[in-house]
Amino acid sequence: MEKEAKIYVAGHRGMVGSSIVRQLLSQGYANLILRTSAELDLRNQAAVDAFFALEKPDYVFLAAAKVGGIVANNTYRADFLYENLAIQNHVIHASFVNQVKKLMFLGSSCIYPKLAPQPLKESYLLSGFLEPTNEPYAIAKIAGIKMCEAYRAQYGCQFISVMPTNLYGMNDNYDLENSHVLPAMIRKFHEAKIRGDHSITLWGTGSPQREFLYADDLAEACLYLMENYNESEFINIGTGEDVSILELAEMVKEATGFEGSIQWDSSRPDGTPRKLMDVSRLHELGWKHKVELEDGIQLAYQDFLQNPNSRK
Repeated sequence: MEKEAKIYVAGHRGMVGSSIVRQLLSQGYANLILRTSAELDLRNQAAVDAFFALEKPDYVFLAAAKVGGIVANNTYRADFLYENLAIQNHVIHASFVNQVKKLMFLGSSCIYPKLAPQPLKESYLLSGFLEPTNEPYAIAKIAGIKMCEAYRAQYGCQFISVMPTNLYGMNDNYDLENSHVLPAMIRKFHEAKIRGDHSITLWGTGSPQREFLYADDLAEACLYLMENYNESEFINIGTGEDVSILELAEMVKEATGFEGSIQWDSSRPDGTPRKLMDVSRLHELGWKHKVELEDGIQLAYQDFLQNPNSRK
């Protein structure tokens, strides 16, 4: 990407989008096009078309999405399917119409089958049934991948897709109803510590294995791939390392300074037993994560303490 190029980051106020913006600015890209959801509703095709026709961005990072954890995904199934399909359909098609040089679509590791072999290779897509609790979100993200592939095949568009693993970091969402497991734990442990609780109860058995990537590492990987990757097949972004939810809880407990015990409510769902990315293709391209999980949790907790608005 040229330093003076017009770069549109869709979803720039979210954790992923804001980390991409910080990374772009740190690398000398200053001509950024940014719109809040209030300024531009990506679910509105006419508004998106008018925006692209006016601004004519050279490059697009499509990080805008309706996101959430198990509870949100399973409760608002229609919203997750409709809104994510609408967002990506409008942005990808407008990028084609307005001759965007290159677009990056950001998906999610939930696109993989629930019981796919581990670690998750890109070739496992559509090889089995999805995890039921987040199936609508996963179907939308799969459609986005296929849309990028189709526009590349039919029109020669340089549209690429990347699949990040579980993310955390600065500007995360700590809402207990709609957040993912790690930020939810940070808030629960912190509030339990403040109340002086003797124990804390977490969902499930603690046995599922999960991989976590610091959002600033993801942003660095995204810029690296924009420069160095141009294939039709999507590519995984992760660490290639995972921990059990029980081990994660112990890390968060230590980071927050909670001194009570941890109880597990096995009547609550665990979700997918294991989700570990195969990142061998990413490593072969020359990129590897920098922030290890224990260090990242400390950074995330400090961000949580400094941003009370994230706890609404």
